[in-house]
Amino acid sequence: MKQFFLTVAGVFAGLFLFLVVVPFVLIAVAIGSASSKEPTPANSVLELDLREGLTDQTPTNPFAVFGGSGLSTMQIVDTLAQAEDDSRVKVLLIRLPEGGITPAAADEIRQAVRRFRRSGKPVIAHSQGFQPVGTSISGYMLGAAASELWMQNTASFQVAGLSADSIFLGRAFDKYGVNAQFEQRYEYKNAVNEFTESDFTPAHREAMAAWMGSIYASAIANAAQDRRLTPQVLRTTIEAGPYSSAEALRRRLIDKVGQVEEAEAEAKRRAGRGADIIEFQDYASSKGERAGSGRNAVAIVGGEGAIMTGTGSGADPFGGAAAIRSDDLAEALYDAIEDKAVKAIVFRVSSPGGSPEASEQILAAVRAAKAAGKPVVVSMGDYAASGGYWISSEADWIVAQPTTLTGSIGVYGGKFVLADALGRFGVDMRNLSIGGPYADAFSPSEPFTAAQQAAFAASIDRTYEEFITRVSTGRRLPPARVREIARGRVWTGAQARQLGLVDQLGGLEEAIGKARQLARIPDGDSIRFKRYPQPESPFEALSEMFGVSSEAARVLVGVGSVMNDPAAGAAVRRIQTERARAEGASVLADQPW
Repeated sequence: MKQFFLTVAGVFAGLFLFLVVVPFVLIAVAIGSASSKEPTPANSVLELDLREGLTDQTPTNPFAVFGGSGLSTMQIVDTLAQAEDDSRVKVLLIRLPEGGITPAAADEIRQAVRRFRRSGKPVIAHSQGFQPVGTSISGYMLGAAASELWMQNTASFQVAGLSADSIFLGRAFDKYGVNAQFEQRYEYKNAVNEFTESDFTPAHREAMAAWMGSIYASAIANAAQDRRLTPQVLRTTIEAGPYSSAEALRRRLIDKVGQVEEAEAEAKRRAGRGADIIEFQDYASSKGERAGSGRNAVAIVGGEGAIMTGTGSGADPFGGAAAIRSDDLAEALYDAIEDKAVKAIVFRVSSPGGSPEASEQILAAVRAAKAAGKPVVVSMGDYAASGGYWISSEADWIVAQPTTLTGSIGVYGGKFVLADALGRFGVDMRNLSIGGPYADAFSPSEPFTAAQQAAFAASIDRTYEEFITRVSTGRRLPPARVREIARGRVWTGAQARQLGLVDQLGGLEEAIGKARQLARIPDGDSIRFKRYPQPESPFEALSEMFGVSSEAARVLVGVGSVMNDPAAGAAVRRIQTERARAEGASVLADQPW
């Protein structure tokens, strides 16, 4: 029976490889080859479509393009910097999302758009409506940075503020017998509340209202600056909405009403005779990453997503949520340390946190870089909270956007006791453990004993104190002061700067400038950029997914171009058998298919 299931698993792996993975790889390679060879017209309109969502950083996984737009905030910033100096790119056209954009990403892209405009090139933004969901105020703020902001005639301007909904399961858990046993340090570490409460606690409400208010005020101030209005006038006008597109035009919230085709025609008219529209992704692929020049290099090391121990993408290979694996990110930092050309490191962090052990492993690599004489400047993305702040805390300098969510210096943990809930459905859960009294502490069958609760609480206290120590050391703040501003509370970058948790407001460009300064690279000298970790090729990704060498994966992709070739199926079965053999499996003979 075991042999049967292993054979079936091998068949499905082969089918997945040749019917799903191989076509994707071939398409990706073909798209990459085509876009890299496509010439940029002499008069070009660069069209940036933000409606499909963004990551903070360009995924190293080559299959991530199949899970979304494939664009990242850092890629947009990098590409616009190149487009500024490209005489063929005359105009930038932005398609705005209806539901908004992550506030810190909007801040960073806005700054890049303003730099693009300073090069003398116009920017036209087009919206098919601003909906009263998510962070649409941030989307409007980004559109306000354009030379002209257009809206479709039937669209509605429904930006009237900022709102967020939280789901609390406390009453439901009580009703159905789920016992949520958690420790939190301290009252602002609000992730626990959704399991234990039925409403906002005073601390939860206070913290959320504070950071939401900070984001809203920042977006209003930026949009007002770009619309040449006072913040109070703009806020009053927005909050009196919603409006039709015609009303929004009369109230100076937008510049023109028109279809996107009309906006495209206007962009091409401004670009000049024979102008053509090129998609942002195609242009970015043709240009590649900004490399710079010169003897000295600045490393850009990126980490995005939840922080976990181990290695590997930690995500769905076809565009699932990104994850930071501590082995991989620490290795990337050590690679930058060992590179003699690298004089400083810009560490881009966008993470809501994760494992303390994984965070400490990464922080140790940051310390190693500083010990090697290579300054580390953290550039915070959408968020750098909890473990994301842990790995940032001892950098030489921290740069964050005004709306980056950061801090959350705290810790929580616990378990759900499910035996009573399952018992109501006739399911009995029982535990059997061998060893000390803590062996079954995290069993869902029984609540913590008093001794287990005390031991677990002590471990949470230790982690919290370790976090306080790292922040105190890195930020040169007295531990008592860190405890005042910690307690698990989330701050925006603007708030964090006032508290001493952040040094400077800005994005990647500001972080690069500071890294250059700390490394004492003369202003007149050009610098190169070296990026870590390096993106995987499709063949390396296949190697990781299926446990074969990248050379074998490359051969399989080539064979797979003939989808019905029986030799290809035989090759897959052979690889699976050898892999199973190496791992000690009892399937030692080739199986028929």
